[in-house]
Amino acid sequence: MTTPDARAAAPAPTLRAESEALLAAYIAGACGAVAGLVLGLVADTTSLWGTWGLGSWAALAGAVAAGISSALGFWRSRSTDGDDWRRDIADWRYVVSTASVVIAHVALTAIGVLALFALLARAFIGVQVNGFWTTALMALVVGLAAYLAYLSSSRMTTQRLTSLLVSFIGIGTLAAMITTSDPQWWELHFSQLGTFGDISSFLFNGTLIAGGLLVTTFTLYVTNDLRALHPGDTAPAGATGADRVVTTALAVMGIMLAFVGIFPVDVNMLLHNVSASGMAAMYLLLLAGGPWLLRSMPRAYFFASWGFLAALVASIVLFIVGYFGLTAFEIIVFALIFGWLAVFIRFLGVARAERS
Repeated sequence: MTTPDARAAAPAPTLRAESEALLAAYIAGACGAVAGLVLGLVADTTSLWGTWGLGSWAALAGAVAAGISSALGFWRSRSTDGDDWRRDIADWRYVVSTASVVIAHVALTAIGVLALFALLARAFIGVQVNGFWTTALMALVVGLAAYLAYLSSSRMTTQRLTSLLVSFIGIGTLAAMITTSDPQWWELHFSQLGTFGDISSFLFNGTLIAGGLLVTTFTLYVTNDLRALHPGDTAPAGATGADRVVTTALAVMGIMLAFVGIFPVDVNMLLHNVSASGMAAMYLLLLAGGPWLLRSMPRAYFFASWGFLAALVASIVLFIVGYFGLTAFEIIVFALIFGWLAVFIRFLGVARAERS
């Protein structure tokens, strides 16, 4: 039987959120239409793709709309019924959290729109669009970006934030690989992507920094979920201290991830390596210490975490014996960390619902 607390863990759409998202879409769509009309008047015809083609303008306008919309949605969610715990968060921490959510939505929107127009350009090779189509397409893309970003940020839960984090890290890293100026970057190491001083380095380092901020935002939600996991007298002995260790380790992971991007290997190799090692150490702590730190989690979670630990150990052994190189090893560890994070949050949400 579903309890009110269980429903609160995954809030249903609300009339207010839907109405405000639709209003944001109308306003953003109208602004996009004006921008598209101006673009059509300035240039008789515009290509879908290329330097400052319609795709570039749409990505820029959509990113701005998504940024403003996600900021408003995330901040407004602080006053949502059932989310009273957000009001206890210090204003400065909520500002940082809002910034990280906005950056993720902006980046995902920009990359998504660019990918869409790249596909359209391949489907309609050589097509030139006139003022009607620039107006219509800009209105549609910008309005949709504002609508989806508002809904995403206004209904943010731990599970949604995890999906946003994993999507952002994955897409940002792939975008850096695709746009790199050195096709042989992989022959050295994964962090080589952040050393070229071009758009790919900006994407790579920026993704790590913004991803680190998202992980620190993530700890606010995890703290609330862990508190709800063992309410009242059902909390196991030492749960409060264990919860603090878990959230602190996650926060340190986020800070270390950001530092990996702040200090590329060509800027300060020592700080870069220390930051990467610190993130890995926190990951190992949460994996190996799970049976003591997360005793309220279901047994299936521990089977999964031991699987991640075994995969990590196997990767280390294969790297030591020279089966694969440093780049492959770093990518595997990177994927294992964020894969475990997604699994941990899924089980945490289910465990919270079962205990509510």
